[in-house]
Amino acid sequence: MKKTLVALAGVTLIALSGQAFADEQLKVGKKIYDRAFGRGCGACHDIASNPQLTNLIKAGELDKASFADTLKNGKNGMPKAMAAIMAVGPVKKAGYSEDQAIDAVYKYLSK
Repeated sequence: MKKTLVALAGVTLIALSGQAFADEQLKVGKKIYDRAFGRGCGACHDIASNPQLTNLIKAGELDKASFADTLKNGKNGMPKAMAAIMAVGPVKKAGYSEDQAIDAVYKYLSK
């Protein structure tokens, strides 16, 4: 009986840890979207003349690999964004790698 309780407690702890990470990841993703380049991604991407990132991602028109490539290398008029993303305070505080930061903002835009 004790083994079952210990195993169950371990599963619960893992589930809570995973949920806490997912919550943190969404918060960091929102901070990236709001603060990158000092004015946020939405300064350009929430206007009619530029792609609406949330809509493109939710519609399946912008997969994570293409999104990551654009952030790392730029595209058309969009500059490379990784330096601006990595300079966002919550990204530095969380110790995120570039890939983790991309995952965070992509998850935020996917929600």
